[in-house]
Amino acid sequence: MALKKELVEILACPKCKGGLVETPAGDGLACKACKVVYPVRDDIPVMLVDQAVPEEAWTGSK
Repeated sequence: MALKKELVEILACPKCKGGLVETPAGDGLACKACKVVYPVRDDIPVMLVDQAVPEEAWTGSK
């Protein structure tokens, strides 16, 4: 299940406060400025800087 568009629009990167975009699979929220992806687990975004995955290492939710 994808996140609601309204939720994605109000969320911001906890590190740079920039906007986020949903990954194509809907399993993460990407910050283009920081080049990291915040995972979405059980339809809940994990918005913790220490849980962010570098874009190049992102393989989706586990």
